[in-house]
Amino acid sequence: MSNETVTQMQKQFDSTFGAPARTYASMVLDHVEQLANLQFEAAKAYAETGVQQARAALDVKDPSDVRAYVENQQKVAKDLGERMKGDAEKVVSLNQAFAQNAQKVAQESAQNVSKAAGQSK
Repeated sequence: MSNETVTQMQKQFDSTFGAPARTYASMVLDHVEQLANLQFEAAKAYAETGVQQARAALDVKDPSDVRAYVENQQKVAKDLGERMKGDAEKVVSLNQAFAQNAQKVAQESAQNVSKAAGQSK
């Protein structure tokens, strides 16, 4: 085999398999990074809320403080529920976008393989 033939085979392999594999790997890393950032932000928000509530509990000194603290707990629970719902929606959205992009890469790769197979006949 000549160097030109080997070079052509390498280019064809790269365009058919290598490039889609790198694209997919890059997408996976981006997706993992986005999920990790989302989880970090959520954990930070939940931890901050927990610390704020613990501090508020330490400030309870009399029955009126207890009543105010308990009333505030309902708001905190509602806010946390909304936050969790929003975080879950973000995860679903990220996963849907990833799945769509992965499907697009797979389709493009299949088309490239089909073209390469047609050219080699």
